[in-house]
Amino acid sequence: MNDYEADTAFLGNWGVFQQRMLLLLCITMIPNGYSVLSAVFLAATPDHRCRVPADGLNLTAAWWNASIPIEENGQPAKCSRYRLETLRAYSEEGVLPPDVNLSSVPQEGCLDGWEYDRSIYTATVVSDWDLVCGDQWKKPLTTSLFFFGVLIGSFLSGQISDRYGRKIVLFVTLASQTTCMFIMVFSSSWIMFCIFYFFTGMSHISNYLSAFVLGMEILGPRVREFFATAGSCLFFAVGYMMLPLHAYFLRDWRWLLLGLSVPGYLLLPLWWFIPESPRWLLSQGRIDEAEAIIKNAAKINKKEPPAKIFNSLQKEFEKAKSHICDLLRSRNIRWVSVMLWLVWNTVAISYLALSLNTSNLYGDAYLNCFLSAVVEIPAYVMSWLMFRCCSRRLTLSFSLFAAAFFLLVVQLIPAGSYSTSLPYILMGGLTMMAALLSLLLPESYGMPLPETIAHMQPFPGCCRKNIYKLTNTKEEEYVPDRKSQNVE
Repeated sequence: MNDYEADTAFLGNWGVFQQRMLLLLCITMIPNGYSVLSAVFLAATPDHRCRVPADGLNLTAAWWNASIPIEENGQPAKCSRYRLETLRAYSEEGVLPPDVNLSSVPQEGCLDGWEYDRSIYTATVVSDWDLVCGDQWKKPLTTSLFFFGVLIGSFLSGQISDRYGRKIVLFVTLASQTTCMFIMVFSSSWIMFCIFYFFTGMSHISNYLSAFVLGMEILGPRVREFFATAGSCLFFAVGYMMLPLHAYFLRDWRWLLLGLSVPGYLLLPLWWFIPESPRWLLSQGRIDEAEAIIKNAAKINKKEPPAKIFNSLQKEFEKAKSHICDLLRSRNIRWVSVMLWLVWNTVAISYLALSLNTSNLYGDAYLNCFLSAVVEIPAYVMSWLMFRCCSRRLTLSFSLFAAAFFLLVVQLIPAGSYSTSLPYILMGGLTMMAALLSLLLPESYGMPLPETIAHMQPFPGCCRKNIYKLTNTKEEEYVPDRKSQNVE
């Protein structure tokens, strides 16, 4: 079989074309960094207490200040107040709070709404629609709906991009994500906000996955390795760092959304600079369009392309067309898929739980969020260096073990810090399990990128380096031609 990497090797590994594609595709991932974690500030819960109307009750200043019960932790109650009719009666009699046993005064809910501390957040989704006390379940549901959109988008985006192309899905979902965030600025109700937040989640993951797949397919092995392990992640972290910076200066959630959404429109003109994936075009039998892109890349890199770049390669791609269900049909790819799903789910649970919790940590919420983003920079650089020279399976397992260790011991921090043991024990246990399971995955260090599902390595593959090609009903050994394939 002809090899795509061999047929396009004349382009070189690090020409102007590859540099341009790396930069532009990474830039499209910046909005993902701030959209996925925007709930940290959009749905933050300010300190609050029951509102006590100042007019019409004839309460003295002393009774007005004492109208909120004090809980066992010494903090004012957030969801109850002393019955105002009783307080008014005492006030009319000229009785002051110290002269009355407040425990004998009946309590009532926040019948007149809540007062919110505006010193940190001018307005949030929680304070505008009173998502507290009896309605506090709506806050986590808001974030859950965003990630439910992410789940749906994860299933649909791959199938849609396989049919219509990576480029069109990338830019349609980029525009959709930006537009949904812009419309959310004008939300008149919590339900309207949630609906567009759901579609933002769908667009977010579809945008990210399309850009990632496009980069993996259009870039060469060495550049692809940097793009996957560092480049795309570093620009995601840049977007993450932009979130607390925007939120610090735009403390009303509507203005914050406006500030986060408008820059997304500046990325849409990149349509004219980012080409479609030649690999995808070949899989659709559109060989002339694929060759046109490669010849243009050769022109940019000042290379002379051969008269005919691809011969029968597109036929091999057409024979290898697959569906998402193929990930479960054969024993080999099924177990690899299951293990990777478990690892990804565990990483996502731990990462998002920690990141979304930054507003609840002790100290300044904006600084905590910014430091959470900054700490990712050295982590991505280190992962790239480790993936270049170490076993990827062991690198993954080591990283998960380290994360599990710190999650499990974080409960040893003095009780004065904000933490409860159970969430960290749960995340640490899941991460430890993922670390052990990752050791069962086949090693990919020094191996060529499989062109199709049929070329996946066998599972489990602790010491075996052959790749098997599944044809119809029997397995036939497939040994890659190292002379014609670049390895990663």
